[in-house]
Amino acid sequence: MTTDDGLARAFEDQRERLVSVAYRMLGSRADAEDAVQEAWLRLARQDAGAIDNLSGWLTTVVGRVCIDVLRSRKTRPEASYDDQLPDLVILEDGPEEDAVLAESVGLALLVVLDTLGPSERLAFVLHDMFAVPFAEIGQIIGKSADATKMLASRARRKVQGTDRPADEPQKRAVVDAFLAAARSGDFEELLRLLDPEVTWHSHTRRGLVVRQGAEEIATTALRGARSSVDMRAAVVNGLPGVATYAANGRLVGVMACTVVDGRIVAVESTSDPERLAAMGAVTS
Repeated sequence: MTTDDGLARAFEDQRERLVSVAYRMLGSRADAEDAVQEAWLRLARQDAGAIDNLSGWLTTVVGRVCIDVLRSRKTRPEASYDDQLPDLVILEDGPEEDAVLAESVGLALLVVLDTLGPSERLAFVLHDMFAVPFAEIGQIIGKSADATKMLASRARRKVQGTDRPADEPQKRAVVDAFLAAARSGDFEELLRLLDPEVTWHSHTRRGLVVRQGAEEIATTALRGARSSVDMRAAVVNGLPGVATYAANGRLVGVMACTVVDGRIVAVESTSDPERLAAMGAVTS
């Protein structure tokens, strides 16, 4: 076996873990695999003999690549990430919902993670999900171990509660109130129900549109309600959401809402006809 063969095998042993790290950072399987491939290219240019801890070195590189991608998304909000939204499943309340909810905890978490800043997200993912020490994470983001610990703690507070099915009735009530406010044109009530830093990822025929902030999203919701014929409460991938129908009964839009502490912190929606055509819809 050549040295290159040994390095490639050592990297392949790490690949699955690295893709898992990158996926939780980026929320996209394709982007995660690209980040890991970039780590391999950088490794191939290094003197492998000078790397004492290959696992730690690769985690650091993947983390830095992911940070760069997330920061790039912030500066280019209109960029299209076609695979960021998983296939949506719409169900009525009932036994089937419990099964979908159990399988969709990962989706709910990814949606909440998308509301975090890049450094917060990295600190939370690496420490809470992969047990990377704060000192090592701090080297990736250029902060002290104590500052990194604070970032992770702040992120943890935002994320907490996203995987507690017992809270679903309360979360459903928040989304139902949001739907009622949009129908009645109550702008102030919409603002009350939205987190000030709420983010809305809208997947359209032309790609991804990102909206952020309670006022912008409340305005968008009012505009959408005025143009919609029929908006109904729905369960979307285990999350409380809304399905929108045209006059002929055709499904024209779906949104899933992530609720934390009584407010909507993130929305994922699609009006892309190709995605919608693939969905079966049974609303509550």
